[in-house]
Amino acid sequence: MANERETAAPPSGPLIAAADLARLAGGAGVVILDCTSHLPTERRDARREFEAAHIPGARFVDLAEISDPASGLPTMLPPAAQFEAVMRGLGIQAGDLVVVYDVHGIRTAPRLWWMFRGYGHERVAVLDGGLPAWRAAGGAVASGPAAPAREGGWRAMREHDAVADAAATRAAAAHASSQVVDARSAERFRGLAPEPRPGLRAGHIPGSVNLPYEQLLDPVSHAYLPDDRLAEVMRAHGLELGRGTSFVCSCGSGVSACVLALALHKLGEGDVRVYDGSWTQWGSDAALPVETGTGMPVS
Repeated sequence: MANERETAAPPSGPLIAAADLARLAGGAGVVILDCTSHLPTERRDARREFEAAHIPGARFVDLAEISDPASGLPTMLPPAAQFEAVMRGLGIQAGDLVVVYDVHGIRTAPRLWWMFRGYGHERVAVLDGGLPAWRAAGGAVASGPAAPAREGGWRAMREHDAVADAAATRAAAAHASSQVVDARSAERFRGLAPEPRPGLRAGHIPGSVNLPYEQLLDPVSHAYLPDDRLAEVMRAHGLELGRGTSFVCSCGSGVSACVLALALHKLGEGDVRVYDGSWTQWGSDAALPVETGTGMPVS
């Protein structure tokens, strides 16, 4: 990795390569955030893993600290004041270039990218391929807790503008110019596999289409596919690209839906929202309709 440091320029898109981050890391106005999170069934401690190995200078973000504790759902968007307080505690300023990553390659980092973007912070990028890509490019890793940060002055510039609730999602699924895209596995979408969270019905939102988020990623590096392959995969799954479509992305809890949202943004789609409650909310509400893979309603 290069030793020289450059002035942080805004990335040309939502992703940044490991080699480009290496030239910027440690420079003024660059903040690197590890926002790794694991499913409860994985029984892994993301903070402990951060303290074992992270990009030098990175700070750790616990997704639970930037989720709404009053919602009753696992990762709902918090009030702007709560998000601001956490970001200030991490030392973030309004003009900083924020680079987010996770240890999976691409899984949870797009969630934080989506949160920043929705609150009006444009200078944010996801490290493509995450910590594995950093290491593969020769990047050093550090251990131990992050050094305390000086209080930042970051503020949300607007109410979050890329979020959809259940009513908006239901309307989008029924409208010809909109699509609801579900990032869960095909088995869960079709109702053939149980949900990892107890008490949820099996199936999917009527009228939605299925695109498991892993299919947007290289199977080896777990980085995003090139744009031409992304578009090919999306069209093969029924997504109507380049037609002014309004997209609502959904998943199990609103996290991997952001992997889809970033990919759509990367391809130039301008109207993309995330159904924040996703299947955890929809599948637990008996008043909302559910379909199985055959399209038959289930109770």
